[in-house]
Amino acid sequence: MTIKDRFGRPVINLRVSVTQRCNLHCPYCHREGQEKHVENKVTEMTSGEIARLVRIAVGLGIKKVKLTGGEPLVREDITEIVAKIGEIPGVRDLSMTTNGTMLANYAEDLYDAGLVRVNVNIPTLRANVYSKLTGGKLHDVLKGIEEAIKVGLHPVKLNMLILKGVNDEEVEDMIKFAGKTGTILQLIELEPINITDEYYKRYHHPLNGYELELKRRALKIKTRRFMHNRRIYYLPEAKVEVIHPIENTEFCAHCTRLRITSDGKLKPCLMRNDNLVDALTPMRNGASDKEIEKLFIEAIMRREPYFKGPTQ
Repeated sequence: MTIKDRFGRPVINLRVSVTQRCNLHCPYCHREGQEKHVENKVTEMTSGEIARLVRIAVGLGIKKVKLTGGEPLVREDITEIVAKIGEIPGVRDLSMTTNGTMLANYAEDLYDAGLVRVNVNIPTLRANVYSKLTGGKLHDVLKGIEEAIKVGLHPVKLNMLILKGVNDEEVEDMIKFAGKTGTILQLIELEPINITDEYYKRYHHPLNGYELELKRRALKIKTRRFMHNRRIYYLPEAKVEVIHPIENTEFCAHCTRLRITSDGKLKPCLMRNDNLVDALTPMRNGASDKEIEKLFIEAIMRREPYFKGPTQ
């Protein structure tokens, strides 16, 4: 059974933010669209609460689960979280997005616990630029990528957020790095979420030009039907995906995701915070699985394309 929203879009992907904490300070981080909290009022779900929500979601047709943040690896119980989700029948694909700085220490345990694959945020291959952007060390990320590949996480994807005047001339170098390491490169467009208008205007770089060049060089092109109709370009040296959701009606029309915020709210759309459904409070007040299931259905029915086509 797979539930569809009012626009006929099946919901098969769940992104779970396990924390808003992070060991880096990237100025462009959208934190999965979750609003900032006052530091002393941050609420995080326990590993058991996360697993219970995922289990209920899987019962409604969710097949793929991705753990996000913040930085998931700052949670001391992250391996336990992965293990509990990995035991849920029906989870076909359990993955994680991480900044990679601590991945070298966790990769083997995460793989053993049931993690299948990993996305690593890496905006640049220049150590000085990386340090200036994030406050972290590029060496740690490269070691994390190396270890993830070594232990068998597959595929390892490189998330390269494009920033005008910062790393927009490094795409070719990143393609070569992806080819050398056997990873998949994802070019990602800056989104106007949790950043100032000034920052967005200064650093936003459309990806159309890159996509035209990739199309020219590609040996073949595939479309990921259940991932926003995202295109994969098979170059002679590497695979490259392009993610540009901004004002993209096709992206929204083919969205199959539901999100859970780190404080236990069901989030129908990355771009909105005015239609959330609180699941954690009822759960902590003793709600049954059936009652939580109804909350998921409510959240799914609240889904609607943020960028609508002319007929919607």
